[in-house]
Amino acid sequence: MKLCAITKRAIGSGLLVPVSVALFALFPLTDTDIWWHLACAREWYLTWSPVRLPAVNVHEYFQQVVYAAYSLGGAPLLVAFKALLWGTVFALFLWPFRKAIRCNAVTAATLTVTLFVFRYCFEIRPVLFSLLILGVYWNLLPGLRRVPVAVAILILQWLWCRVQGLYILGPLFAAAVLLPQIVKSANARERLLKSAFLLSMFAMPLLHGDGLRLFLYPLGLLDRLLGITPSAAVFASSIAENRSPFSILAAGENVLGCVFAVAMCAVSCAWSLRNILYRREWTLSASLLTTAVLALVAERNMALFLPIFAVAFLHEISRAECCLQNVNLFYKWSGVAVLAFVFGLWARSLAAYDSFVAYQRVPVDAAKWMSAHPHAGRLFNDDRAGGYLAFVNPSDSVYVDGRFILKTADFFERYLRFAEEPGLFFSEADSWGVDRAVFPLRYYARWGRVLDALDSAPEWQVGHVDEYYIVFCKK
Repeated sequence: MKLCAITKRAIGSGLLVPVSVALFALFPLTDTDIWWHLACAREWYLTWSPVRLPAVNVHEYFQQVVYAAYSLGGAPLLVAFKALLWGTVFALFLWPFRKAIRCNAVTAATLTVTLFVFRYCFEIRPVLFSLLILGVYWNLLPGLRRVPVAVAILILQWLWCRVQGLYILGPLFAAAVLLPQIVKSANARERLLKSAFLLSMFAMPLLHGDGLRLFLYPLGLLDRLLGITPSAAVFASSIAENRSPFSILAAGENVLGCVFAVAMCAVSCAWSLRNILYRREWTLSASLLTTAVLALVAERNMALFLPIFAVAFLHEISRAECCLQNVNLFYKWSGVAVLAFVFGLWARSLAAYDSFVAYQRVPVDAAKWMSAHPHAGRLFNDDRAGGYLAFVNPSDSVYVDGRFILKTADFFERYLRFAEEPGLFFSEADSWGVDRAVFPLRYYARWGRVLDALDSAPEWQVGHVDEYYIVFCKK
């Protein structure tokens, strides 16, 4: 009986949401970028192919934290760490509405199913730390009154500038919250202090050693999202998770997930605009509208959208108290059954994980073979493998990793042409002194023509092959 009472209370208060998210985040390290983050934390490195200099390491503090966790307990601890942080993110965003939320089994089941569908958004990426900091602002900025709190936020904003380029969301959110207060306030001193605080938030990047480059970094992210410059256009259209859901749908990939995402974002935009027009819940509505638009621009931004969506969904449902009261016993038990089914699927999915490293996406066995068989020339690799290879085999410089913001449009176009024109790959490999190349065989494997050409080329031979990756060596 006690367990039933605790479960009912958890559902009713919305506590089930952060707990569910923490559980759903218990899956292997699927985001391949984490490996170049770990490699950069150990020692800053650049690929042997050309990069745009000077390069600013905007992720430095994120990298140091995750590297410390990895050093203490490897991939298992890093997975547990990210699960705890994702649960905390949702708890932070829900906290201001904790007294207003009135949830039931049907509502909880609906939201839990949604989060389960998008559970692979809960990866260990810099955006996770950005959401943690934004969650703190979400709680503190609306009622900002005390100087120590303001100082603490400014320190946090200064740290955020070295976590991710999305630090710009902090002062933008502060502006959305504080500008109406500044305009309405009759106290000149309060207006002056809040205005100075807001300007200080925008100025925090300039207090770092490479402040100007940090200050301008968000412009590069905006460019990458919208595809304004040539290199960003190639990036936005051709790099998997950075494409919009519409582009992915047009390619016939992940159809169900993308349809679901587009529908959620469209409904969220309509709900937000309605509330903004009627002057209701400005902060929540503007935040949901912004993140929904970002998610429609690039699929990977669903991670930003989901916590705000969960808050808006529960908040809106809680307003409809009559609907909650009229849910009959059948629907309540249907909700409980759906919850049990989802958590049953989640428990079953855990049994499928035989490693905390997603070896289907990174060349685990191939890297071991290459470490044991050094070579004299340069290494060519697929972009998703670069970070992992740099981390586990730092003595062998890689061709490319996931830091695409450091590359030019010409580099992108040439790199992508290799997959279509094997002859171009051979000529470039000869001129660069490449004598080893590693390619994926399954996950995001676009290199079929190059593999066939290498297999039939008399000067190349297979050095290693496993279920997921193949290594070719020059004779």
